[in-house]
Amino acid sequence: MTESDQHLKNRFLELAHRAFSRECYVYSEFLTTAEQDILCGMAFDKSSAPFALKGGYDAAERRLACFGDESLCGYSEDPPIVCIRISPVSEKFADELTHRDFLGSLMGLGFRRAVLGDMILNENSAYLFCLNSVSGYIAEQLAKVRHTAVRCAVAQAPDIAAAPPEPIPINIASERLDAMIAAVYKLSRDESQQLISQGKVFVDSRLTESLSFSPKAGSVVSVRGFGRFLYEGVERGTRKGRLKASVRVF
Repeated sequence: MTESDQHLKNRFLELAHRAFSRECYVYSEFLTTAEQDILCGMAFDKSSAPFALKGGYDAAERRLACFGDESLCGYSEDPPIVCIRISPVSEKFADELTHRDFLGSLMGLGFRRAVLGDMILNENSAYLFCLNSVSGYIAEQLAKVRHTAVRCAVAQAPDIAAAPPEPIPINIASERLDAMIAAVYKLSRDESQQLISQGKVFVDSRLTESLSFSPKAGSVVSVRGFGRFLYEGVERGTRKGRLKASVRVF
């Protein structure tokens, strides 16, 4: 375990103890999948509040650790996450903007990545999930992305966040993780196995390094550098002994 991993564990334990002792909700900043894996692998003591991971919508990748629940605190509370729509002032004169363009402009304002969650692109606009504490500053200060003037406003998450992508059929030899990754991202079996061995694959926020691991239907598989997909399970077998399965790729 690295020194930074131990520091992160200590931080999670401190948040869990604080929520338990004060009987109130306590939140981390946005966590990467690797940081979520560390949290989910921890064994907490009896003086720790329970936690849940929330990112503003069900399929979020970057999520807060929310310590506390209604049975402990006596009330329910939404996590301090705000969705901001960042859109061109004039679509006619706007550049074709990418995730990197929006994120680069935000980082140029001095924001740490940990205060920014997922970003969903839709019709040349970005829907950014961020901490409530920085939402006002973003709305006031972010005026340009690349050469495009933009406006920012608090908004509801787009329908694309509420509804998962359309299902895509895949043809796999088995429900092994390496077979699924190869089929989804059009890789060779060796290439998918290398990704797993290099610690780049997470299943439901947990680092998974077993080549033969079989995700359950409903699992979200994150592959660093490629994206994420929701595995929906096997639909039927084929005459050649293979399996027809279904995934939703984010």
